Amino acid sequence: MAVGRTYPELVVVTGAGSGIGRATAEAFGAPPGGGGAMVICADLDPASASETALRITQRGGRADAHTMDVADPDAWEQFGASVRDSHGVPDVVVNNAGIGMGGSFLDHTAEDWRRLVDVNLLGPADLVWCLVDHLRHRPQGPRGACVVNVGSRGAYRGEPDAPAYGATKAALHALTQSLAQSLGPLGISVTAVAPGFVRTDLTEPMLVGAAEEEVRGQSPLGRIAVPSDVAAAVAWLSSAPAEWCSGAVLDVNGASHLR
Repeated sequence: MAVGRTYPELVVVTGAGSGIGRATAEAFGAPPGGGGAMVICADLDPASASETALRITQRGGRADAHTMDVADPDAWEQFGASVRDSHGVPDVVVNNAGIGMGGSFLDHTAEDWRRLVDVNLLGPADLVWCLVDHLRHRPQGPRGACVVNVGSRGAYRGEPDAPAYGATKAALHALTQSLAQSLGPLGISVTAVAPGFVRTDLTEPMLVGAAEEEVRGQSPLGRIAVPSDVAAAVAWLSSAPAEWCSGAVLDVNGASHLR
């Protein structure tokens, strides 16, 4: 991050309408103790994006909601231009939007694979491209920006029941490390987090009966992660003291998977 700046000023969070994305947007926009960044809450569902923005403003923060399909390559330039014209160029981008898809390898169709690649890999790549393109035209240049990608422990341990998901998250980790090296000379740090199972509205139906105890038992800490666990790691990776972590993929899984 730029020398002398300890907290980001303008943050974009994709998939901000729920779960990890919502918790991350709130961590930036309305942190404990007040203050915070202006947060662009981007999500495919406009109502969910607006709800996150409202939650932030009700806590004294600043936020703006944007509807965004990260898999639509034509939408990125419009989105980037809209954010730039309204608020300036973000100095933090959190690529959180992603989808999963259950089923064995033989259950996945070519269309399934393409959808996961479009959302989980090409979407983050497109957003970073827009960020860097706009940053190059700032008077102060691109220095001081950072990108945090939300990956998964599944990239390392394998996902036999969700192979396309595991593969695209592994690709996102690899993209993170490649971008850390290629964008570093511009003063842009790039990191990722690799969460394990996180309790959210989407995953709650999976925690029925013995399944909840099985997931709880994956971590020696004896509990299931909540979105704020991951959001705290993302916020720290976006801070000035974490700049030297550029290129790192931080495990945030409660020691449920070690590598």
